[in-house]
Amino acid sequence: MFIDTHCHLDAPEFGSAGPAIRAEAARHQVALCVLPAVEIANFEAVRTLAQAGGDSYALGIHPLYVKSAQDEDLDRLDAALQRYRGDPRLVAVGEIGLDLWVPELCIEPLRSRQQHFYLAQLRLARQYGLPVLLHVRRSVDQVLKGLRTVARTDWHGIAHAFNGSVQQAQSFIDLGFKLGFGGAVTYDRALQLRRLAASLPLESIVLETDAPDMPPHWLYKTSQQREAGAAQGVNSPAELPRIAAVLAELRGLSVAELASATTRNALTALPKLGALVATEKRGE
Repeated sequence: MFIDTHCHLDAPEFGSAGPAIRAEAARHQVALCVLPAVEIANFEAVRTLAQAGGDSYALGIHPLYVKSAQDEDLDRLDAALQRYRGDPRLVAVGEIGLDLWVPELCIEPLRSRQQHFYLAQLRLARQYGLPVLLHVRRSVDQVLKGLRTVARTDWHGIAHAFNGSVQQAQSFIDLGFKLGFGGAVTYDRALQLRRLAASLPLESIVLETDAPDMPPHWLYKTSQQREAGAAQGVNSPAELPRIAAVLAELRGLSVAELASATTRNALTALPKLGALVATEKRGE
């Protein structure tokens, strides 16, 4: 059994095919997906897909969407978390964090606006007792600083698409986080990331696809291929077992061992998943 801890089934690339894509993933032993929101406008979409597919979801405002977000959106997030706090499928606040890779987001006023939304959403997560799904692209130290500003201990959640140093990884682990690894680890040239994936404590790792993004190497098309007419591959949660096989080989484990360990880790990072997994097993 696999858990995809980060998957955007409501993304435009999937159109109305989200349920069919989810069904295909189920045939590949992906028992649960976590569907993070990225803006107020898709809160109901991720909730509806999670309900329909027997999955879980998170509500939050992604740093890439801060530019278009309204100040009142934080109040709307607060209201949604209050409204659905009893929903067993609401497992986290996310996707939230900081992005210092997009040039526009690195300068004022958007850099400060990102920070404002990030800290406010961390406080909401603490208020409602929920874990967080963190976006940490080129921003690991700043994201860690925000976590320590709001609460120095006792966090739950996942640093999504982690690609930092060993020291930064340990800082997240010490705070209570798991680290998400997906398609990027399948590239031979990703030497630093593959070393990290191979050497971190097994209990710190969870699996994710970030579908439709972060395609594994077998779906990626080069610029030359795209210019020749080849379509860029679209990632899906059905790719998770094959991604897991690459990570298992890096670590010298069987795929079954890796699946078992990363499932346990996901349940630790997102505690409300446990009841959903139990329901899934009873339904087998």
